[in-house]
Amino acid sequence: MKLARLGPVGQEQPVVVTDRGSYDLSGLVFDLTGDFLASDGLQHVRAALDAGELPRVETEGVRVGAPIARPSAVICIGMNYAAHAAESGASPPEQPVIFLKTPNTVAGPYDPVAIPRGSAKTDWEVELAVVIGQRASYLDSPAQSLSHIAGFTVCDDLSERAFQLEVSGGQWSKGKSCAGFTPTGPYLVTPDEVDHANLRLRSWVNGEPRQDSSTADLIFGVEEIVFELSQYLVLEPGDLVLTGTPEGVALSGRFPYLKEGDVVEVEIDGLGRQRHVFTDWSALEGAQ
Repeated sequence: MKLARLGPVGQEQPVVVTDRGSYDLSGLVFDLTGDFLASDGLQHVRAALDAGELPRVETEGVRVGAPIARPSAVICIGMNYAAHAAESGASPPEQPVIFLKTPNTVAGPYDPVAIPRGSAKTDWEVELAVVIGQRASYLDSPAQSLSHIAGFTVCDDLSERAFQLEVSGGQWSKGKSCAGFTPTGPYLVTPDEVDHANLRLRSWVNGEPRQDSSTADLIFGVEEIVFELSQYLVLEPGDLVLTGTPEGVALSGRFPYLKEGDVVEVEIDGLGRQRHVFTDWSALEGAQ
């Protein structure tokens, strides 16, 4: 199944998306939250859809929000593709590199993104993201991980590289947590719909190709990531886990950093495509 959230910021309504159209879930669930996932909400949606109990909903011209309401945590894996580690000037890690983004960075897949005040090095990063479906703590093996996953989505792990690396104090989150820096969606796709271990990831800037790789090239795969994280922290339903980005970012020195007016598109096969226009920070500040 593919689930989404449609409507203005703060007023999104949950829907299930099919080849026949989209169906309103607001009579079944208030929102796509961690509590919904933990209470077998996806099974209830599937049963209602199969029974023809859901009303059709018009989606034309309606804003698409992130497909999960604000998570309690956004946990990221760094340098998880060998080629990206190399272009960053690092060796492939022997253990997963973990950093955090603040949950309020999560935004819709087509929302405009503000280049932060004082930024000269705003960068893009297409990533496969895991949506946790069941609480995960001290899993016994990677084989247990999939039963704790609700589905997958697309994230753009936007980064301000000077904030991240030059004035960071040794931690990355300063350059990862600017407003709108985790565009997410358009869909939450259940695990039965995709082969998460072999998905093509791509990104473009102003229509020009940047990244093109596959999740088959992950150093630490999805199951191992969830297992490893569960040994050190508690993953809650609805949390987002970003699994890393492949080579082809501006940090490599091969491409310019983003500026006002640039358009970034990121896509993962089977999970959908994002498009966001970058604007000066003051334009969005003034609109709020």
